[in-house]
Amino acid sequence: MKVLKGVCIGAGYFSHFQYEAWQRIPEVEIVAFSNRDAERSQSIKDQYGIQRSYTDWREMLEQEQPDFVDIITPPPTHLEICRFAAGLGIDIICQKPLGTTLDIAKEIVSSTENVRFMVHENFRFQPWYREIKCQLEAGSIGRLHSIYMRSRMGDGWGDQAYIPRQPYFRDYPKLLIYETGVHFIDTFRYLAGEVTGASAWLRRLNPVIKGEDCGLMILEHENGCISQWDANRYNEPPHGVNARYTFGEMLLEGTEGSIRLGLDGRLILQRLGEEANVISYQPSAHGFAGDCVYACQRHFIDRLLDGNDFETSGNEYLKTMQVQEEVYQNAETRKKI
Repeated sequence: MKVLKGVCIGAGYFSHFQYEAWQRIPEVEIVAFSNRDAERSQSIKDQYGIQRSYTDWREMLEQEQPDFVDIITPPPTHLEICRFAAGLGIDIICQKPLGTTLDIAKEIVSSTENVRFMVHENFRFQPWYREIKCQLEAGSIGRLHSIYMRSRMGDGWGDQAYIPRQPYFRDYPKLLIYETGVHFIDTFRYLAGEVTGASAWLRRLNPVIKGEDCGLMILEHENGCISQWDANRYNEPPHGVNARYTFGEMLLEGTEGSIRLGLDGRLILQRLGEEANVISYQPSAHGFAGDCVYACQRHFIDRLLDGNDFETSGNEYLKTMQVQEEVYQNAETRKKI
């Protein structure tokens, strides 16, 4: 069995899901990581047994000469790191948001053309969406014509919004679509195909943050399907529900029936004129959101080993970011009107 040598850059809140997932992929050995914060570095060493750490990621990449690097740092750092790693011929998996703007994201993709490059976009790898995709391809509800997703996160109200987990969200000039909605743009593309039009209504509910935290996004797909994301990070889901498991409830409707996704990951299929039935599948409760981080990273390694295309390659992900840009442009135009 071939084992790929990897390194990671970053040790923030979400990185722990990625470090843990790498430990479960037998074809991977994470040999070192880089982070400037000594306390966070010690936490990574203690939990995941990665003893070599660096404060300078450039030194790490040059010294370790890994097969790949996992970039788990804020978006403003991605272009510099990707350019440097690609210059050394190191394959890359990079966290989203890919870049602070579409133009910067294009620079990142252009600068990594000589290596294998994938965006760590994990929502499409959540087990319920993989199962829904199988149901759609099997024709379970006929031709898909509508997707509606309702998300209520409840982590963005009050003076302490986002501070316990991701305080930097408070300073994002764009938040809801840039950080969370982009996941659903990509997921809708995965389920319904390419997007031909976008409309959006965005606003801010919590005055202590800078960006938008409430919105309605409507996408038109080339196959005629309409997808909607009705979301805010301010109001809460029902009491006792883990808002970060499915990130909401979804209804997909087709010419022959519907599929419903519940907050607990349960899928219900109801064909027209028939009784509703629970779809039998086994979504994981491990890790983040159905263990989608593991599934995403497993996909990255599988494609490195077999040479086939990544689902979220740089060029593919630029399509998602183009839609994101059009969503913001439409919302801004609507404000001016």
